[in-house]
Amino acid sequence: MRRVLSSATLALAIAGCTVGPDYRPPAPAALAVPAGYSVPGAPTATDLTQWWRRFDDPVLGQLVEQASAANTDVAQAIARLRQAREALVQSRADLLPSVTASTGYSRSETLRGGGQTITLPDGTVQNIGGGGGANNFSIGGSASYQLGLFGEVRRTIEASRAQYEASGFDYAAALLTVQQEVARNYVLARLYQAQLANARASLALQEDNLEIAGFRLQAGLVSSLDQEQARQQRAQTAATIPTLEQQYNAAVSRIGVLTAQAPGALKPLLAPPRPIPTGAPPPGIGIPADVLRQRPDVRAAERALAAATAQIGVAQAALYPNFTFSGNIDARANAVGSLLDTVTGGLFAGLTQAIFNGGRLRSQVRGQEAAADAALAAYKGTVLTALEDVENAVVALDTAQRRERELTIAYEAAGNAALLSREQYRTGLSDFTTLSQQEAALLTSRNSAAQARADEATALVQLFAALGGGWDSTTVPTAPPRAAAAPTLVQPAPTPSPLPEVNP
Repeated sequence: MRRVLSSATLALAIAGCTVGPDYRPPAPAALAVPAGYSVPGAPTATDLTQWWRRFDDPVLGQLVEQASAANTDVAQAIARLRQAREALVQSRADLLPSVTASTGYSRSETLRGGGQTITLPDGTVQNIGGGGGANNFSIGGSASYQLGLFGEVRRTIEASRAQYEASGFDYAAALLTVQQEVARNYVLARLYQAQLANARASLALQEDNLEIAGFRLQAGLVSSLDQEQARQQRAQTAATIPTLEQQYNAAVSRIGVLTAQAPGALKPLLAPPRPIPTGAPPPGIGIPADVLRQRPDVRAAERALAAATAQIGVAQAALYPNFTFSGNIDARANAVGSLLDTVTGGLFAGLTQAIFNGGRLRSQVRGQEAAADAALAAYKGTVLTALEDVENAVVALDTAQRRERELTIAYEAAGNAALLSREQYRTGLSDFTTLSQQEAALLTSRNSAAQARADEATALVQLFAALGGGWDSTTVPTAPPRAAAAPTLVQPAPTPSPLPEVNP
């Protein structure tokens, strides 16, 4: 027993030895993060947690918040987050011993033959035929504990914790994607409503022109060419309406599915026409290093790198000895009252070491090192893609704003030209070809101006998403109870690093 205790003391003394690299987040310079963007942008501290409120459209806000709470992709991300939490709980259980208990009862009966032997007072031994029954009771327990001498248990917990946090950031990324999709389809729905209104307004004018051409034809003022041109123009405009209706229906159906409802559930809500939403852009886009903190997909990639680094230590620990404690206690008796009269027990301490395995264990280490290299490359790629998203969104918003200004001027000019052409045609000062061209240009200008407003709104949504808006980047999502609808958010420990530190 003294030798066993001495071995245990020695094992505990060296249990603090943890093999494998200690994780440190890569510096921004190692990720090729520049000091500033190549497009104009100033530092900003604007809160973009609920960026959809900047559009001042209550219907849009209602839909985004409803999708955030009920979307099926978000629900799947929450379930994966809960799974990752339970994996962490299971990893932590390895720090504690495993204890089991058992109890049993049996009875034996002689069914044929056999007998029992008795000794009479005079010393005579006599065999009595027939059987007899016997009871047997038992109770026992066992315990075992695997001591991670070289940190395999702690590294496993470190990896599980990083994977749990990565799942939380994956949830946040899914949430942002859903919010962006709802807003984008909402803008499309309002755009198609505007274009439908434009087409119907032009159709009404063209029907009026067809009637005027018919009157002038009857009066002998024009040939039938004017009437046929009017019919052609009216039919072409009418043909665009079914296409726009189909596109509008697709956008509304998509919003319904994103909010976890039937495709047609939101048609009554969206049927009343509303203008294309216009929002207030942020005063600046900050600096590129902000992306490392604000984008959940970037933070998820960083946590995946931390998990892959910890797995290297798990693989390396398999190269070293493994120490295990086990013990058991047992009691057996023919009656319950005498069950504890005789109790036996045992204690075992074992040390195992891999001697030969054909290089499998060292290959596993190299494989985990390759996985960490891949995770680092994926992290760097995610960072660069995030920076690309920001710059593209800034340029898209700027060009949409400039296009919208010019197309508004073009729309006003086209409206004036169409009005003049209509008046001149009524008085016979212009032919129908000129009127047809001006009214076609008016419809095109109306639709182009509406498209430019929609492009501006879409680019602004894209910018909010690229900047990591839609969640609180100062928090770390944690798994909710099963009955809860969404993860809770906890404050991370303060750290001077631009990336979140995770203590194993």
